[in-house]
Amino acid sequence: MDIPPICPSKTRLRIVDFSYYQLQGKLPRGVMNCNQLDVLNFANNQMSDIFPSWLGALPELRILILRSNGFHGVIGKPATKHEFPNLRIIDLSDNGFSGMLPSNYLEFWNSMKYVDENQPTYFEVNTNAVSQQYFRSDYEMTISGKGVELKYEKTPYLLTLIDLSSNRFEGEIPEGPVGNLSGLVLLNLSNNSFTGHIPSSLGDLAALESLDLSQNQLSGRIPSNLAQLTFLAYFNVSHNHLSGPIPLGEQFDTFQKDSYEGNSGLCGKSLPKKCEDSESSTRPPSSIVGEDEDSVFQITLDWYVVVPGVVSGLIVGVVVGNIWTTKKHEWFVETFSMRRKPRGTRARRGRRT
Repeated sequence: MDIPPICPSKTRLRIVDFSYYQLQGKLPRGVMNCNQLDVLNFANNQMSDIFPSWLGALPELRILILRSNGFHGVIGKPATKHEFPNLRIIDLSDNGFSGMLPSNYLEFWNSMKYVDENQPTYFEVNTNAVSQQYFRSDYEMTISGKGVELKYEKTPYLLTLIDLSSNRFEGEIPEGPVGNLSGLVLLNLSNNSFTGHIPSSLGDLAALESLDLSQNQLSGRIPSNLAQLTFLAYFNVSHNHLSGPIPLGEQFDTFQKDSYEGNSGLCGKSLPKKCEDSESSTRPPSSIVGEDEDSVFQITLDWYVVVPGVVSGLIVGVVVGNIWTTKKHEWFVETFSMRRKPRGTRARRGRRT
């Protein structure tokens, strides 16, 4: 089925949803006339095209879903620093994109860098009716997250996600651009060919609830600071080349061993392979600080116990020593006097003679 004309002229259309229509061909450029578009959803079709970077010029676009199509090729650099200024949800999963992770785009997705709690609870669209009056419309959306398919009858406004899973991306996951997306709730980079280490900057994503890095070629250790992500409910790094201890913490203590399977070098109390004494599981920085404080307290407590003992011993030693010295002096005087007394008698007897 061919894609019908979309926005042949300037319009106030806010939602374009052609998901599950078995559409073929390329994304029509007429979408650019929808200059007030909030939602563009072409999920689960048979389209074949490169990444539509030109959509970045739409100033109001918040949700872009192109999941399960035939999009392909390298996602290059954005034309300007103002591409996709309000984008909060992007799902490009199950396509044929290749090359490096588009870190330049990540740097400019400013709406993913903060959490605005003053906004409405759910994402709403003001739709223009024929009568030139407006009515509010909730947007229903289905995504993959937390290891399952999530269906939202009302899309939460604060939901911020990046799903680039099941493509052909390769290279390292960049430290800076990803770690700056502080408002990110779901991040799925699974089933690609990423190499290198897991960025420790992921520990800065305080709002993150789901992190899926499974089925890649990642190596090294799992950063211990990921344990400080208090909202993290789903974590999957299975089928990589990771090694070393798994982090310890409230959230990580709840993850099952299948979150780590396929990594023969990993060890931990929840895994078949236990860590050796020299390779203990790591705790988040807050726990380390607590342990240091406990150590200081223990040292202080030891001094409270030792110092009185030392002082008491010193006092007893002085008293006993003083008594011993007095006794020694009396014994010395008595002994010395007894020895000198006979000598004095003999002298007096000699003078009489």
